Amino acid sequence: MLKNVRVVLVNTSHPGNIGGAARAMKNMGLSELVLVDPERFPDPDAVSRASGADDVLANARIVATLEEAIADCSLVLGTSARDRRIPWPVLDPRESADKVLDQLEQLPDAQIALVFGREDSGLTTDELQRCQYHVHIPSMPDFSSLNLAAAVQVLAYELRMQGLQREGAPTKMHKVETTAVFNEIPATAGELEQFYQHLEQVLVEIGFHDPQKPRQLMPRLRRLYGRVHLNRMEMNILRGILTETQKAVGVKAAGERRS
Repeated sequence: MLKNVRVVLVNTSHPGNIGGAARAMKNMGLSELVLVDPERFPDPDAVSRASGADDVLANARIVATLEEAIADCSLVLGTSARDRRIPWPVLDPRESADKVLDQLEQLPDAQIALVFGREDSGLTTDELQRCQYHVHIPSMPDFSSLNLAAAVQVLAYELRMQGLQREGAPTKMHKVETTAVFNEIPATAGELEQFYQHLEQVLVEIGFHDPQKPRQLMPRLRRLYGRVHLNRMEMNILRGILTETQKAVGVKAAGERRS
């Protein structure tokens, strides 16, 4: 769906920002980059900052005017950090993502442009008037200017997040270890019982638990560990700690006997 969304950079002065924008795009699944009258491009700085998004740079189109960049677009959103004299529909990045996705759901073949201005002055009033909506990133008022690539990243991120949610796809990855299949298997009732017996034995050995005066200690510990739903890796860690505790207690006791 996002293949119809293009990022348009107007009169970019530093090629590194073009590369950074290309990287941000590729991170979030955007691929079409249009450059309006860039001051320096192609340039090694752009390739360096792209950090692997070379295909986005290689396929970038260079045009002379914004009109040419957006001529076939049915929805154009321009970023703006400044107040304008003429009121214009203003969206935040999340609202802009909804607007883009709504358009694509209604018209799957629609072409959409996200337009970003110059590093030092943004888009002119005339350029912004060619956009149906203005997008304002709610940064701090006393330090509101974002790096160009960072601004592209914000809007591209919101687009990807909203797109994943609409598709019902996960928006976060579950971090797994190398032996995840084994590690994530829940500990069985039998394994838990062996652990509780081991735990009680160690607590007695270190003098923390008196079976003659239990004070409901073990039932409380069972309830505590039961809430956690231990998996096998966690169980192995706990059993290992108990074993090493027993070794340390044994060494200390042997030293005391020798003295």
